[in-house]
Amino acid sequence: AGRTTLNGEGLQHEDGHSLLLASTNPACVSYDPAFAYELAIIVKDALRRMYGDALPGEDTNVFYYLTLYNEPKPQPPAPDLADLAEAVIRGMYRFAAAPELASGGNGGPPRAQVLASGTAIHWALDAQRMLAEEWGVAADVWSVTSWTELRRDGLTCDSSNRLAAASGGETAQRVPWVTRQLEAAPGPVIRSGAFHLPLSVL
Repeated sequence: AGRTTLNGEGLQHEDGHSLLLASTNPACVSYDPAFAYELAIIVKDALRRMYGDALPGEDTNVFYYLTLYNEPKPQPPAPDLADLAEAVIRGMYRFAAAPELASGGNGGPPRAQVLASGTAIHWALDAQRMLAEEWGVAADVWSVTSWTELRRDGLTCDSSNRLAAASGGETAQRVPWVTRQLEAAPGPVIRSGAFHLPLSVL
């Protein structure tokens, strides 16, 4: 995954845009996991969706594209989150909460949200430490397993809400997963990853 100068691996590894290209195919479900436990959750759900018991209304005519890395990075255990599997499949979850910092005098230290995918999660964790130690900023780190799924969910919610408004119905507004995750997370949002897709639903 990502850019490389190793020509023997093939030109598909040199463009750095493979996930962006994959997002153009509606049948392609793509992920850029950061950790081994995320990969296990994704593969298990992919097998269920394509070969097992699909959920009502779930499209089974799909294929999966996963980007993996061969760098020797630490692989932590899965965090103890009740909705971890759902969050990984839907595209993001908070991996590391901000460290406790002394109050900045205005009710608490400055806050920030750092979103990262794939191997970039390790840089995000370094940034979290530097922000806390050198600038007194408390930053949460979020693992984004799929920018594409977040974007698709946002577009689906937007379309559904527009249709509901146009019909004059009383249907509750659908809220994108990324919005639900970040609505109680204060501070600016910084995205980092090997690949980037436009997100207009933050």
